[in-house]
Amino acid sequence: MPPSPSPRPQATAPPLRDRGDACPGALRLHRAADGHLARIRLPAGDLTDRQAAALADAADLLGDGHLSLTSRGNVELRGLAEGCGGRLAALLRDAGLLPSERHERIRNILTSPLAGLDRHTPSDVRRWARELDALLCASESATALSGRFLFVLDDGRGDVAALGGDVSLLAEPQPGAGAEAEADGERPGPAGSALLRVGDDPAALRIAGPDVPRAALTAAEAFLTAAAASGSGAWRVRELPDGHGLTARDVAAALRSAGIGAAYVAEAPAPGARPSPPYADSAAPGIVEGPDGDRALSVLAPLGRLSAAQWRLLTAIAAGDGSGALRLTPWRGIVLPGLPAAAASRRLAELTTAGLVTDPASPWHRLGACTGRPGCAKSLTDVRADATAALAAGAAVPGGPPTGPAPEGLPVYWSGCARRCGHPHGTWIDVLATAEGYRVALVGPDTAPTAARTAAPPPTAP
Repeated sequence: MPPSPSPRPQATAPPLRDRGDACPGALRLHRAADGHLARIRLPAGDLTDRQAAALADAADLLGDGHLSLTSRGNVELRGLAEGCGGRLAALLRDAGLLPSERHERIRNILTSPLAGLDRHTPSDVRRWARELDALLCASESATALSGRFLFVLDDGRGDVAALGGDVSLLAEPQPGAGAEAEADGERPGPAGSALLRVGDDPAALRIAGPDVPRAALTAAEAFLTAAAASGSGAWRVRELPDGHGLTARDVAAALRSAGIGAAYVAEAPAPGARPSPPYADSAAPGIVEGPDGDRALSVLAPLGRLSAAQWRLLTAIAAGDGSGALRLTPWRGIVLPGLPAAAASRRLAELTTAGLVTDPASPWHRLGACTGRPGCAKSLTDVRADATAALAAGAAVPGGPPTGPAPEGLPVYWSGCARRCGHPHGTWIDVLATAEGYRVALVGPDTAPTAARTAAPPPTAP
């Protein structure tokens, strides 16, 4: 079992940023230990089958033949050769993945991946995401946002609302809508409004559905104004110093100036609250039943990494039996919408054979790891190999008892250094490589990232 939670550490002052963020993008490549790295932003995780095929080509022709999925539903290409940036940009541009080169790193829009695919949820949030992306790419001021600033659009199920958005919106159904449509087996109806939050402010603003995309951009512009006034160079809302924080009331004033109505809600639902009805679990692999008889397939990439061959199989299924679309999830998964019921089980079996995670009972479900060695020079060890070896021995954590899914149903995340890149939000089992060995701890909002036990021999860097 994981150790008991530790006392919460003392809060620290937000950092002062004296430079722009160095987040990689599709055009700004990052030099890693295994070559250059490109991060391609995919607002709402959306891809057409043509765009997905272009990414597989890029991985094969320019990279190491693999694709990595991020916790924001984006794609990374690794092992890129020196000087390939121009060829990569041309390939992405031709596929429609670079609508604005000046904005490509700020298109961070995370959306509920099953929106509109099961019986209860409105489909509006994905339309909102497309409209917000268009507004971002047309905004001159938005180019000042950092590559880490995050918009979150939750369809009401609470799956992405708690994933650390700077501007988060939670869809609310139209009064009286939903129950009758559900009984009739119809597609989900439109959302009537959305609750807008900024950072960790518990208050929210109720925004009419048609105004949601413009309100989200206005809130981001209000952050830029607050960051400039603070002189802190903050990249994210939570980094604004005391006396310069951004609140719902501040955003309400900015919305009024922009002609957007907003109602102040002091007692808004907590981010991540799970409301009724029983929504499908967007983090779990398997078959999702839709309201019109169609099915969606949800699969996970083991430790967030796929070969180009696995990616091409997903693309072929999307094009052949699906709607021609793929959706990436913040749990390093892929959703294929629009399959007929007769094809869903057969196609899921193909993906199982190809090595993807298709069963929520799989020990790979909820298991994650950072890049580790040899891709990251800061890592103390090859955490992916170590995690795989532990799983082969029947344990989710080093030195732990044999387990199936993660202990107590919590995510388990292996990190090669104290930065813990890509770690989950909320509470998780932290497996951290140190000079003395792996330290295992329960980490979450009310715990400190310190371990009560150490297991396995000290990792050695190659």
